Amino acid sequence: MAEQATGSVQGTGNAGTLAHAAAASEHHGRPISWVAISVIIVGFIVGGIAMVPHPTWWLFWVGAGIAIVGCIITLFAKTFSEDWY
Repeated sequence: MAEQATGSVQGTGNAGTLAHAAAASEHHGRPISWVAISVIIVGFIVGGIAMVPHPTWWLFWVGAGIAIVGCIITLFAKTFSEDWY
């Protein structure tokens, strides 16, 4: 098994920075972003269930509407501009 790097990163100008600094600075996002993405996932699940075993179009469009509501929430919550790395 290969040895894992530890210690400081050389040549970056950040003396003393650990090689595993990315693991120490975890980013989990804001709760509103998790809610918005969860709403989108629920919309896709509802739309997918509407296609099995034969298309139920009214349920498909309900799922699409739920997913669009989730996209609107991400727009107003600025999920992709503030929570992005």
